[in-house]
Parts: sequence; structure tokens; C-alpha cells
Amino acid sequence: MTPRLILNPQQLDITIKRLCHELIEVHDTFRDTVILGLQPRGIYMARRIHKELQQIIGVADISLGELDVTFYRDDFRKKDLVPNTTSIDFIIEDKNVVLIDDVLFTGRTIRAGLDAMLAFGRPTDVELLVLIDRRFSRHVPIQAKYVGKRVDTVASERVIVNWKETEGEDKVWLLTQ
Repeated sequence: MTPRLILNPQQLDITIKRLCHELIEVHDTFRDTVILGLQPRGIYMARRIHKELQQIIGVADISLGELDVTFYRDDFRKKDLVPNTTSIDFIIEDKNVVLIDDVLFTGRTIRAGLDAMLAFGRPTDVELLVLIDRRFSRHVPIQAKYVGKRVDTVASERVIVNWKETEGEDKVWLLTQ
């Protein structure tokens, strides 16, 4: 597979800052809004967004949770999936939820996330934020409201997001065969 760099560390940082400003335009101080990162890889994006929002608007109590969707997936019996942890210490009832993942591909993980979050209450609104939107590959009708970068891909290609917390450096790659 031939790798092609989609975002370098500086571009990824600028993208996160831009997405935070877009969120602030809609949610102001996040008084009625919570952030949920989808396990396993969306949590890194959610943590970065959360930290950046706190710095920009100077509010320390923005609610951040991490949601595991393993048993809500429609294919969990077909794959060798390892469950992660869910860490949500707040109720989402009547709140606006910003659901965050790193890559939007088929939409099936997001659909599972919508089902999983209902265990924590019924939100007023749900918005999706993704770092990379792989267009033209949806299995379900889901679109992100906040997108870092749109990438036109085919099924045989892969998007790999490297986070400095896990891989040592922030980069986004497109792998083609």
C-alpha cells in the first residue's frame, strides 16, 4: 500500500482549532452542550477538542465523555471486537450532544453511537464532528455537521489517523493499493 499524507501535525492542529471555533459559534459557553468521543479512536479527537475549547473560551467545566459502541454495532458478532470502556459521569437528558469520531466511513459506528448514548438520556439535539469524512462510502444516511477534511476514497483505500498519544506523532494518511 502506498501512503499519502493527508494532514501533517501542523495542519491537524489548525484543523482542530478551526473546528473548535465552529463549535463555539453554535454552542457559545457549552452550558447546555456535552461532548462524547466514540471509542476507540474518536476519544483522542474528543479530548483534543475539549482541551482546545477550554483554552479558547476559558470554561473549565465542559462535560466530556467516552462512549463504547461495541455491543451496539450490527456486526459485533461477525468481527473480533474488543470492548472498550464507557466513561460518562453526567446525564445527557435535554442536552445538546456533540458526538466525535476520527473517521466517518460507512456511518455504522455513528449509528451504533446514537443507540448507545440513549442509555444516558434523551438529548435535545445531536451533532456529529469528525476529523476525516470519507465521502461516497455510506451504508446509512449519516452526515457530519463539523468536518475537518473531506476525502474522496474508494472501499479499497484506508484512512489512518496517527495520534501522538498512541503512535507518537499526529498525522493522517491515505493508504492506497
